[in-house]
Order: sequence, then C-alpha cells, then structure tokens
Amino acid sequence: MKIDQLLPLILCGGTGSRLWPLSRESYPKQYLNLIEDSSKTLLQQTIERLSGIANQEDPILICNEEHRFIVAEQLRAINVKPKKIILEPFARNTAPAIAIAALKALENGSDPILFVLASDHLIKDNQQFIKSIKAAKDFAAKGNLVTFGIIPTSPEVGYGYIESIEPLEVDSFIASPISKFIEKPDIEKAKKLVSDPRYTWNSGMFLFRASVYLKELEKFSPQVLKSCKKALKENLLDMDFQRLDKKAFKDCPDISIDFAVMEKTRSGVVLPLNVGWSDIGSWKSIWDVSKKDDNGNVITGNVITKDINDCYIRSESRLVVGLGIENLLIVETNDAILISHKNHDQDVKQIVNQLIEENRAEGKSHRKVYRPWGHYTSVVEGSRWQVKRIEVNPEASLSLQMHHHRAEHWIVVKGTAKVEVNDENLILGENQSVYIPLGSRHRLINPGRIPLVLIEVQSGAYLREDDIVRFDDIYGRDNNK
Repeated sequence: MKIDQLLPLILCGGTGSRLWPLSRESYPKQYLNLIEDSSKTLLQQTIERLSGIANQEDPILICNEEHRFIVAEQLRAINVKPKKIILEPFARNTAPAIAIAALKALENGSDPILFVLASDHLIKDNQQFIKSIKAAKDFAAKGNLVTFGIIPTSPEVGYGYIESIEPLEVDSFIASPISKFIEKPDIEKAKKLVSDPRYTWNSGMFLFRASVYLKELEKFSPQVLKSCKKALKENLLDMDFQRLDKKAFKDCPDISIDFAVMEKTRSGVVLPLNVGWSDIGSWKSIWDVSKKDDNGNVITGNVITKDINDCYIRSESRLVVGLGIENLLIVETNDAILISHKNHDQDVKQIVNQLIEENRAEGKSHRKVYRPWGHYTSVVEGSRWQVKRIEVNPEASLSLQMHHHRAEHWIVVKGTAKVEVNDENLILGENQSVYIPLGSRHRLINPGRIPLVLIEVQSGAYLREDDIVRFDDIYGRDNNK
C-alpha cells in the first residue's frame, strides 16, 4: 500500500503591522522571537513543530523576495534544507501562493498532500497538533479540502469564523462539511457564535492533495491558475531560490483561498483544533499567551516597574519605567515607542497606515536593516551626513559598488576587513580606517572567522540606499537591495 507523502507549505507573507513598532515591513513578525519561553523565531518554531510527523517531504516556503536571505539564514540556523524557497515579487494573497506550490509539487510526477500553514502562529500542545494532522490527512486522502477550525475560547472580533453543518466535538478528530465562512464579526455577533458548537475560528491552515486543490481552483477561479502557470513557465532559478515571472504574476488576481475555493467547493470540511493556538496578531494576544507575574504583567528587557497591573512592557534598547499604571501595552524600540490601552490593540494597524501615507520611515523600516552579508544600524544622521554601525558575517562580502552622491569613511572596531578601492586592495585591523571617495568602485569583505564590525560615516548631498550601482554581487542582487 502506497503511503501518501505530506508536503508542508509555509506561507511567509504578511507584515504583522498590529505588532508595530517591533514588526515592520522590512522585518515582519514571523522572523522575530516574540515569546519569552523560546529562543526561536516564529518561523523556526513553525518548522520545528512538524518534526514529529512521519512521511513528510522537505518544506516549500513562499516569501517576499526582499526577505529571501532572512528566510534562508533562519532555516540554516536550525539545520533545515527546504525543498524550495519561492519568491513572490509582490503579494497576491493565499490562493495564488498555494497554487504555485501545488504546481511545483506535481512537477516530478508525485501528488503529495499539501499541509498549508502560516509561519507566524503559536501552538502550545504539539502532540495534539500532530494527532489532528494525522486525522486530517485521512480526510484529505479521500479527496476533501480540509481546513482547521480553532475551538473558540472567547468572543473574538479579530478572527473570521467557520460554520460547520454538524456540531464539532472537542478532540474528536472528526471533520464536518463546511456550511459557510463568516467575516470578522462585531462583539455581539461574536458572543452568539462562540456559544454554538458549529462555529470555530478560521485558522488559515489547510490540508489537501495538490491535484485536488488545482482542480477546484480551475473550476472556481481559473484566472488564478492560468496566471500561476505562466508565472512558473520560465524556470527562473536564483541561487537556491525560485523566482516567478513578474509580468505574469502581476496579472494574477489578488484573492484568498477562502474566496477563491473554500467558499464555493462542495469538498470542503472543517476539523476541530484544540491545541492552544494563537495567531500572535496583536500585542494583547502576546500578553494573553505569555507567562505573567503575580500582578498579571509581562515584562521584557530593560524595564523597572512599581504598582502596575495587567500590563505588557517591552524594551528593546532604552530603560523604560512604569509607575501606577494598568492595562497598558508599552513597546519601545530605538526609533519609536507604542503606548496603548489593551482594548485598542487592533487600532495599531491604522497608525502604521498613517505613517506609511506620511512617508515616514518608521512605518516600514527599522534602523537595523538585515542584508545577506550581515546587517547595519543607522546611529545618527544630519542633512548631509549619516553614521552607521555595520556588521559583516565571517567570510561574507558586500557587493562591488559605487555611489554617485556620497563618500564614505570606514573605521574598523572589531575583526579584520579586506577593502577594495578602485584598483587598490587593503587589509585593515582594529582602529584602522579608509576613505572611499565619491564615485569610487569599492567592496568590503570579512576574510576572518569572527564578525567584522565597523563604523561608517557617510557624507554627501544624497544618502538614501537607492544610490548604489552594483558591478558584482555574490548574492545575485540588483541595485538598491
């Protein structure tokens, strides 16, 4: 008897804007460690909780192309080699992303069962989770499209709901046909829904055979499938990454799997899931799932408190002091501070949208920016100058590049730097420096086995990151990335 292989598909899109200022477009929540009792990021935890499942293939991951090196590095750190990392040039929601993965899964003639899951959820009861996957796999093998409904613990307005035809029994591992999907309700409707055993929270996790999903997609949303096939027509490989044809993917409808397939198919079933799940979608949800002190507080980082209750306070850099407060969310980073009542945690996204509309950098980017070779942090800046701290990983290299509008001065504070400036090669140790004139071709290399740390002083009329012309790059990047 042939055993069906399970192919995990991990969706790494989304910006987690309700977790601003820590989660931002340049480094969203799935790549952060937000839970104190784990040293791993949410993505790493997602992958590691699959280790107890038998007969599974290496995972496929789909992410924004700007995050590709973050994903690759976080997988390398936990010794996971993916089947494929597929890069989306822009987001087109879940239906196209899953279609791309399903098409890739069928390329070698197999037809695995896809397990679609988000990269940024928390699950506390992993043994129960694995039992639920095994049960769902049996339903999927019979041609069903299985989604997982979370047993509600409260009337939440931040989640969509699923109505099943039959009442769902906790821990029964028995799926019911889906009656309908319900958008995020108001509080009064949510109270009614959670009192009825037919209603569960929509987890956004799915399990089905690749060919079954594509068949239903062709029936109900044929344009999505057509565009995805075109996007994969050219085998655009970039190192370990699979790129998509931008023009074809741009023409693809922006639509979720719920709207494209699940609300229309007659093969959809919902399996109850009772595993201590959270989508970690807001600071209040992190407070909910975190270990608290005797006064209901969650304190992280450089924080001093007195007479506070039921608060979440997180410091990433500076000292934060809380006195005589309650029910507040306080999150400090080196360029922004959030102070909110817990009841307003869903409104953070509106503030992020406002920052983006005003073209403020704090809405999208951190001062600390990750690159495939390491990272840099903006320390201080003026109208015609800027100071950065640059850290280059061992044996890593920046691109051979030049700038039209700025000169640079590098001072090594730790490690050894190999510097190319035009036709000259230099080796610099600690406390040594080099000047890079405007318009010079230059490259920075760390030839050593410890991180290279240097201070960069930029001066010029224009200091943005898009003033880069690349001549050679070992990571295959275009200009400005």
